[in-house]
Amino acid sequence: MEKNQYKGWLYLLPAAVFLAAFLVYPLIDVFVYSMEEGYNFASQKSFGTGLYNFSYVLHDPYFLQALKNTFIMVVITVPLSTGIALLISVGLSSIKPLRKLFQTIYFLPYVTNTLAVGLVFMVLFKKTAYSDGLVNLLINAFGGESVDFIDGPHAAKMFVMCLYIIWVVMPFKILLLTSAISSVNPNYYNAARVDGTSPFRIFYKITLPMISPTLFYLIITGFIGAFKEYSNAVALFGTDLNAAEMNTIVGYVYDMLYGDSGGYPSYASAAAIILFMIVLTITYLNLTISKKHTFY
Repeated sequence: MEKNQYKGWLYLLPAAVFLAAFLVYPLIDVFVYSMEEGYNFASQKSFGTGLYNFSYVLHDPYFLQALKNTFIMVVITVPLSTGIALLISVGLSSIKPLRKLFQTIYFLPYVTNTLAVGLVFMVLFKKTAYSDGLVNLLINAFGGESVDFIDGPHAAKMFVMCLYIIWVVMPFKILLLTSAISSVNPNYYNAARVDGTSPFRIFYKITLPMISPTLFYLIITGFIGAFKEYSNAVALFGTDLNAAEMNTIVGYVYDMLYGDSGGYPSYASAAAIILFMIVLTITYLNLTISKKHTFY
């Protein structure tokens, strides 16, 4: 028995070493950096230790803007993308002809390069010297005025950003939810129909409870992914997100390390720790709620 335990630990050793080197050690290092005040890359020295870095970050207008943008994206994109994906998955599960074709079409945005999708959105929404964009042409056709979605008001830019994120993340959710719905035992549906149960009640009382593990998994990972949003913003608004007022927390961390205001690992580490605590709290709350409402 002890010999088998040693074998088990031996099999786990490569993964444990990998996690320690690329996850545990960097996390500890970030905590250390976040407490070092005035740390300099060149001299590898700091003025002291304390919480000044957190105070600076929490009073930095750029970080507050990034925090606001990130929360808006999270609150809008996670519920909408999950809800729309659920409706589409239910629709796909209720049809038989061309089901595989529709599943492939809905999954295409997920396998398409993020920057390529961003360029398509630029063509649709960006005003240029030659055109106001396809979306503005439609708005003008209905008597509305053109809106600069890329370089205009913050609300318009946020609308495009949220729409873009939903478009990118929804295919993966459709794939998982469609698989979860198809795995529900059909005997439950047959028994409900025999009793004359309405389609909505069947969905609420049978489908939702049976796919609740997948649904809560997508919600939790959706929150985590939305809080780490950065590349999609770059695809739409370029690398100078501060000037566009569309920076995110991850973008702020990157800017503090390598951007125009870069060279401040202590501030970047403090911002990363704040993001870590936010994501940890949201994930804990989601897991706590899911235990009460998840059917296994």
